Formats: sequence, structure tokens, C-alpha cells
Amino acid sequence: MINSFPRVRFAPSPTGYLHVGGLRTALYNFLFAKKNNGKFILRIEDTDRNRFVEGAAEQLLQTMKQVGLVYDEGPDQPGEYGPYVQSERLEIYKQHVQTLVENGQAYHCFCTPERLQELKEEQQRNKLPQAKYDKHCLHLTKDEINENLANNVPHVIRLNVKPGNTISFDDMIRGKVDFNSDVVDDQILIKSDGFPTYHLANVIDDHLMKITHVIRGEEWLSSTPKHVLLYNYFGWELPMFSHLPLLLNPDKSKLSKRQGDVAVEDYLAKGYFTEALINFVALLGWNAGDDREFYLLEELVEHFSMERVNKAGAVFNVEKLDWLQGEHLRSRSIEELLPLVKAELEKTKYAAGNWSDDFLSKIIEAMKERIKFVKELFENSSYFFEQPTEYDQKVIDKRWKDDSVELLNKFSAKVESLTSESKEDYERILHETVEESGVGVGRLIHPVRLVLSGVGTGTGIYDLLVILGQKEILERIQLGIAAINKN
Repeated sequence: MINSFPRVRFAPSPTGYLHVGGLRTALYNFLFAKKNNGKFILRIEDTDRNRFVEGAAEQLLQTMKQVGLVYDEGPDQPGEYGPYVQSERLEIYKQHVQTLVENGQAYHCFCTPERLQELKEEQQRNKLPQAKYDKHCLHLTKDEINENLANNVPHVIRLNVKPGNTISFDDMIRGKVDFNSDVVDDQILIKSDGFPTYHLANVIDDHLMKITHVIRGEEWLSSTPKHVLLYNYFGWELPMFSHLPLLLNPDKSKLSKRQGDVAVEDYLAKGYFTEALINFVALLGWNAGDDREFYLLEELVEHFSMERVNKAGAVFNVEKLDWLQGEHLRSRSIEELLPLVKAELEKTKYAAGNWSDDFLSKIIEAMKERIKFVKELFENSSYFFEQPTEYDQKVIDKRWKDDSVELLNKFSAKVESLTSESKEDYERILHETVEESGVGVGRLIHPVRLVLSGVGTGTGIYDLLVILGQKEILERIQLGIAAINKN
């Protein structure tokens, strides 16, 4: 059991869409908080003004709500420390960094971009393992610093990393992690535009907002020593860290837009259920220790634990997502699916038709085991909504026999004589027709499906018959016979 009540946060930058990796980070924070009766906090980290995208924060808030990750404190739901938008907290960061400068734990750097580029190129020529700042400005005198400041010389403030030390922290997924301070750069804390970098603002906000557990992606692991130093310099207690495994493409490369969609909004626009996407993302690095794969959000809260999160990268397999989408669709009742089908219908050329709820419900019942997306009702079975104008030639070549017209006419006569319509009625007269004709049942089923739908596969034949109904069946049989014989 987690001691006390954890406070966790999701802290995205408003630089565009919500990445599926960001969704996983948000989800794991949400699950951890809810499982342990804690608080899930949303903070907008918008201090990188070069990457800031207008409207991105609002879109992010909307997407979070759409997928059901309701935060306890955040920009439009202020808590004790809210609202949490970093660009509105600049004075807080400046006050804290000044303390570091006064204590010699940070320093002003007036180096020009040209000097920094020359330094980088020199280190590369010398084949140094990484480019690091050389602490040149750490050795400026107080008078030199004051003169530069008085003359408004552009500058940044850097973290003063002392060499020759070991920086350690505990990670809930990786155990104890050690870094040699010699590989840690004197990170910029305040940029020349006066805005803090992620590293400074992140640590200050996490402390002031009483964050107990920092759960984030593995890409931040190498930055954590800088954060630990800041905690130590300020004399603050460290939170517990958890660095989630990377998301990988099927070829084990890092997940990127070059190999497919990575935006949550893209998947929702394609018709994926939020439940399916949340279910899929939850399994990218976590499992409950059994073979179960289907979860609703409340079930994930019940079963989730950080101890079951893996270190190894998780493969983003769209086929698995599609399978879960189908499972979540089939788990919904016809009553739940009907409004979704009606909304999708409005986007199609069939929107003007007078389709009853009963008619649409019958189609849903017949097709829900055969589709993964609501839109497939219209893409894969348009024959429910319009008469076929073309007939699959491959099916004609394989299934249309010399006696097909005769069998269809016999079946048509029996359809016309029906006084009640049920799947059992249609099954009965179809079997009567083939038995009286002395042929196998497939000899009639395939031509019937072809003239009614224009294709050779689809919903069950008796579902197709009972949904179309007597009048439509009779009309389509004659239209189909005429069209196929004409060819």
C-alpha cells in the first residue's frame, strides 16, 4: 500500500496533438492515483514559447475529457495550488532561481550562440562522448557579472553541476539508479527570454504542488539527475520516480509519425472507441499477470499497479488495437450502438432515407459480430440501404449455374406466398425449394445472396432475408436475374 495519499500529475506541453505516449503517461498517473485514493493533477507546461501552438492547450483539455481521464486539479478545475499554467507562474521561478545563484548553485552565462557552437564543434573534433558547457562564465567576477547585467547583455542562468559525484535516486520500475555527475551538463534553468526551462519549472512546481510520485516516459530518465540536483540544492524531499518503457514500432524502432498515426485525436477521428484506445494503451507496458486483455477504465483502476509495469519497450501493434476495438464494440448492447449508428448514418449518402430504429437495430444485431467499427455497417453492407447495381463477376463465374434462374424463381414464388416473416420462415422455404429440386442447399444460397446484395459474402443469409423483407426480396431477385443474364 502506498503511504499516505499520492499526488501525481500529467504535465504536457501545448505543442500540438496529444501523443499516444502522452496518453499512456496520463493514464498510468490517473490509474495510480485512483487505485490509491490520491489526486490526479493536470499542469500545462507552456514555457517553451518557440514550440507553443495556439489552441493546443484547449484541444488537450478536450481530449483528456473525451477519453475519460478527469483530473482533480488543473487549468479549468483549480485546486489548492491552481490554476496550473506555467507561463502564469514566472515570478515564482525567478524567485527560486535567484536563491540558487546566491548560493553558488547556479550562475549567469553570457556566452554567445557563436561561442557555444564553436565549443560544440571543438568537442566533436576531439571525439568527446557528449557536448557539454565548459563553465566559462562560472569564473566571471562579480563586477563582470554586474556590468553585463547593467548593460542588458543577453544571458541565461545555468545549473552548477559539481564534478566527481554520484547522483542517485530510486525508481519504482528500475530500482536504484546512479549517474556520475561528470556526464551531467550545466543545464540552462532560465532562458534569455526570461522563461524557465522544463527542468527548473518542473521541479519547482512538483514541490509546490506536493507531487509525491513522478510517473513519466523513459525519455526523461537522463534528465532526472538534473532534477535530483535541484531538489538537493533547494533542500527538498525527492518524490518517487517511475520511468515508463518506450513505445516502439513493430520493427522495434522508437514510435514515430513516420510509421503511422501517433496522435490520439487521429485514432478517435477514425472511429476508435475511447474505451478501446484506453484499454490498448494500458497494455503498452503493463499487465495484471494473467492472460486477460479486455478492460474497462474502472476495471483498470481496480487491477493496476506500478509493480506490474515492465522495463522493456512496448510494441505499438495496431492489429491488437483493432481487435480490442471489435471486442469493445461487441460488448455494447444494440441500444448503446443504435445512437452511434444513427450519427454515422448522417455522414453517409443514405442520410436522407427513412430508416426506422427497428430496421437499424436488426442490422446491428446481424452485423455486430462481423465488424470492428460502426462505420463498417455502411462500408461493408451497403446492400441493406440500396439495391445492388453491380454483381461480383467472380461470384457469378463460380456460383451461377444453369439452374440458378429456375431455383430463384421457385424460391421467389414461395417468398410471395409467405404470410409471416421470420428467419425460421425463410430457412424453411429455402430448404423446401432445394429439396423439391433435388439439389444441395448451397446451390440456392449463393445465387440468393448474389441477387440480394451483389456480393458473395456478408451477413447470414437468413438475417439478410428477414431484414430486407418480402417486397424488397422479390424485386431484387428479378432485377438480379435480368442484370446477370444480360451480361
